[in-house]
Amino acid sequence: MQIVYDAKTDLLYIRLDDRKQELINRRVNEDMVLDIGEGDKIVGIEILDASKRLNLDRLLPVKYGAAGR
Repeated sequence: MQIVYDAKTDLLYIRLDDRKQELINRRVNEDMVLDIGEGDKIVGIEILDASKRLNLDRLLPVKYGAAGR
């Protein structure tokens, strides 16, 4: 899992599966997009205007990684 925040665009992206695969973007609402991968599983979550919706001070900085990937 990887969490990335771009302060310039105020975009938070949470990647749940790091495998390379074809993705389909599904907009849930005007502020959230889901990346759907193989088997209709959620691979990533994109949150627009993240600082308005989340307490980023409690969330960031976070760096996660999985060994062997």
